[in-house]
Amino acid sequence: MFNKINSSILLMSLILVICLGSWVKAQANLSEESKVFINGIGPIRVGMTVNQATQAAGTKLVQTPSGGEENGCLYFQPQRQPKGVSFMVINNRIARIDIRENQRITTAKGAKIGDSETRIKSLYPRQIEVTPHKYVQNGHYLTFVPKDNVDKNYRLLFETDGTRVTRYRSGKLPEVEFVEGCL
Repeated sequence: MFNKINSSILLMSLILVICLGSWVKAQANLSEESKVFINGIGPIRVGMTVNQATQAAGTKLVQTPSGGEENGCLYFQPQRQPKGVSFMVINNRIARIDIRENQRITTAKGAKIGDSETRIKSLYPRQIEVTPHKYVQNGHYLTFVPKDNVDKNYRLLFETDGTRVTRYRSGKLPEVEFVEGCL
């Protein structure tokens, strides 16, 4: 009887390990649950090559028109999911991540499209620089400036219509601040 119980426990433990392994692998892939950081999203980091990012994402990244191809600035997006995520690539390395039209993807602090300017400022107290939007009347750029010296070359930048976040991006300087993307 003792061996039967041990065998059952061993079998259940093995099943649990397999299930947890599948869950961890699913969490490691790029998805709408992936969090945006100043230097990446989910398993993808600024500085990765397109091939490295594709492997990390668990989905193929496909090139989309950028308008900056002749200058070596390209955009890629996941072939399937998540929608609204794109990657600016310069010299075959990811420089920034853009989030558009997807309110489900959030930053590590929970910021997302549709949030109020007040909420963004409360999530990142005393670290948001506010500047006027170049094209949207009454709109703003809310730029998170990290305090840690190791992160000094990265930013998280929210665009607003003057009230709510309409899109945001993260990445390295100077690319994260390019208003027109690759143009």
